[in-house]
Amino acid sequence: MPLPPRSLGYDPHCWVDTVKTSHSNELPPQSPDWFYVRAAAVARHIYLRKSVGVGRLRKVHGSTKNRGSRPSHHVDASGSVDRKVVQALEKLGIVEKLEDDEEAGSGKGGRRITQAGQRDLDRIAQTAVEGDEESDDE
Repeated sequence: MPLPPRSLGYDPHCWVDTVKTSHSNELPPQSPDWFYVRAAAVARHIYLRKSVGVGRLRKVHGSTKNRGSRPSHHVDASGSVDRKVVQALEKLGIVEKLEDDEEAGSGKGGRRITQAGQRDLDRIAQTAVEGDEESDDE
């Protein structure tokens, strides 16, 4: 379930309607809310792991490139899109930057979820579960 656009409190840049999310795609995303869906996916991905960098997010959001008669290959997603999403989440206080010497494990930095971000995502998940229970009762 994506984050509601108004609750994100972030107005994406003017480029979101023309940019492709990977060079394996021919067209930009068709949904007008794709930036918010990607933000929700990134927030959930960081929530479930100790620390995540933009490079890992590029791999996760990558896809298979159709190369015609040649074999298909995996290509990473656009780093700029994932970087802007992470920066937007950081501006909202959902994620924070890890320093090189912090508990990242490998010591390479990345981002981790903040306490306020964890609380917000738990609240959103709870409302989603309550909404599913209401629809099951009907």
